[in-house]
Amino acid sequence: MKESLKIFYQDLRGSFKDLLPIIVVVAFFQIFIVQAMPENLTSIIIGLLIVAVGLALFIRGLELGIFPVGENLATDFAKKGSLFWLLTFAFTIGFSTTVAEPALIAIADKAAFISDGKIDSFFLRMTVAFSVGFAIALGTFRILVGHPIQYYIITGYILVVSMTFFAPVEIIGLAYDSGGVTTSTVTVPLVAALGIGLASSIKGRNPAIDGFGLIAFASLMPMIFVQGYGIIVYSVGEASKKVEEVTEVVVAKAEAATYNFDWGNILFELLGVIKDIAPILIVIFFFQYVIIRKKVPHLDRIIVGIILVILGLYAFIIGLEMGLFPIGESIAYQLTAMKNNLLIYLFAFLIGFSTTMAEPALLAIAIKAEEISEGNINQSALRIIVAFGVAIGIALGSYRIVAGDPIHYYIIVGYILVIILTYFAPKYIVPIAYDSGGVTTSTVTVPLVAALGLGLAENIEGRNPLIDGFGLIAFASLFPMLTVMAYGIYANMMKNKLNKGNIK
Repeated sequence: MKESLKIFYQDLRGSFKDLLPIIVVVAFFQIFIVQAMPENLTSIIIGLLIVAVGLALFIRGLELGIFPVGENLATDFAKKGSLFWLLTFAFTIGFSTTVAEPALIAIADKAAFISDGKIDSFFLRMTVAFSVGFAIALGTFRILVGHPIQYYIITGYILVVSMTFFAPVEIIGLAYDSGGVTTSTVTVPLVAALGIGLASSIKGRNPAIDGFGLIAFASLMPMIFVQGYGIIVYSVGEASKKVEEVTEVVVAKAEAATYNFDWGNILFELLGVIKDIAPILIVIFFFQYVIIRKKVPHLDRIIVGIILVILGLYAFIIGLEMGLFPIGESIAYQLTAMKNNLLIYLFAFLIGFSTTMAEPALLAIAIKAEEISEGNINQSALRIIVAFGVAIGIALGSYRIVAGDPIHYYIIVGYILVIILTYFAPKYIVPIAYDSGGVTTSTVTVPLVAALGLGLAENIEGRNPLIDGFGLIAFASLFPMLTVMAYGIYANMMKNKLNKGNIK
């Protein structure tokens, strides 16, 4: 018990350290730029404390429950030797976790309303969920056969860019963003554990090179499938008025965002978290007991870990709603109203960096990357490099909205740079770089980034929120790949230089 409390204290201290950049950024803009203290300051402080506790519980739950069960399943499937059941499991995990994703449901409903029902919310969700299921199955197949990941990813990028020229302009930003909202906080650690466990179990595979990459597939495929869906069903109608109505509602909600603390709301939120995680647990235990026909090792510890993940994620979400979302969204809209573009870019950069540093999904991946890279990757350094990439991406994406430039020109140039850096980057860093694009757009980042994009598109004359407001999440997914590969190239150069110096 004493040892467990000591570990939790260390996790809690780390959580406060991760939240510090967000607190500093928000406090700076609130005090020196907006020059007004928020009315619900006590609620905000309590919310931040709850976020820190939730993050600590979540990480401890991952270590006890999600990581071990994912890796054990991968090992058992590798021993079973059934390609059909392994790929079925991979597809089912991808589909079941995506179809219940709250961010996807919200975006699908909004798209249906804006398109006057031309895009069906249910079919859009099924399209994205199917694409993620297909992506995880394809990524699993790649690990089995040992193909280099870059061939698949580069082919995917070429397909995304090619389809952009045929897709309706109204669907492009939504399609790009759909790749970012499919990789949820719980899905990412489980999928990462599956890939690493599988690569560790197959002779001739390297966990660092072959184990990562599944999340990259899950981020890429929805872009292709949603553009294909848009080409088939979308037609330009009287959407602009509806877009403005939707944005006005979103803006009003953001400005009035407060958390009502009552027992009914608490129970509702907790049930919501359990509902989101339930499909994952059903799939895991079905395949473990019905297909593998083997008991879960250390079941009591796994159950404790899953309970900690649920409680941690629940506390994390409650804390965000109490502390970060109201103040972050209000600052975003106040800045857009000021019409000061430099302040907008600065806020976009700083909020991108600070929110990414607190992302649970990125923390989970960084822990695994450090663990299996044999000292080549430092957890803290990786997170800082990824956060820097997100910051650049969101700042540049904000500039794109202000300037009114078409999104695909930026994305095409970005993908070309990714392809070039892939050629020069060390092999061990490439799959992690690809995955880093998917883990940066999760629980913390997406709501604030979406609010900023819609706020800019609504307040700047001549911008259409449907065409211009979406796309910031795509920028936040693209640029970390560039910064992580650049970091890998630099680290490799320094290592080679040091080795040459030692030889002399």
